[in-house]
Amino acid sequence: MSPSPVVLSGMHIRLEPLTLDHVPGLARAGLFPELWRLQPAAINDEHDMRAYVVQALDEQQRGLSLPFAIVRQSDDEVIGSTRYMDIALPHRRLEIGATWFSPACQRSGANTEAKLLLLTYAFESLNLIRVVFKTEVLNQQSRQALARLGAVEEGVFRQHLMAASGRRRDMVYFSILDSEWPAVRAALANRLADRGRLGRAE
Repeated sequence: MSPSPVVLSGMHIRLEPLTLDHVPGLARAGLFPELWRLQPAAINDEHDMRAYVVQALDEQQRGLSLPFAIVRQSDDEVIGSTRYMDIALPHRRLEIGATWFSPACQRSGANTEAKLLLLTYAFESLNLIRVVFKTEVLNQQSRQALARLGAVEEGVFRQHLMAASGRRRDMVYFSILDSEWPAVRAALANRLADRGRLGRAE
């Protein structure tokens, strides 16, 4: 079982079901080495980005994930990607992951709004009880962002994943439960309101 593709729209961004048509925009947004340093594999050119999208769509077809392109509302520019993954609807949980933004859009409010859209749909439309996040132990920026989000750190899975290079990846897990969602939702909404507009640095 997997949720159906859906468009999630906010004030500044919208999340569109990922397609091959998004590849050129994703390449413009994502061909920066720093984005992939702690990821499973580097994306160096548009061919790599197309392979990345093809793999995501294959996982969607198999019911394993639901990938999105992140699009800026003001100019319809693709600025990143995210997805629901490790979907287990019978257990009323899933993971939000594989999230990245063009460097120019980091710390711009886009991530806050994307998480608000994804979490709202997960808890309020899919009626889930648990949403999971994981990131590499070495990725301090991601860990800090998840803590600011209000996710609870649960622990480290040592040597849990392998990078394409053979590097062993220790992963730290976070989660938000349905009982915690109202407070998280209010905090995210307040953060967006305080920003005033997308593009203001945090």
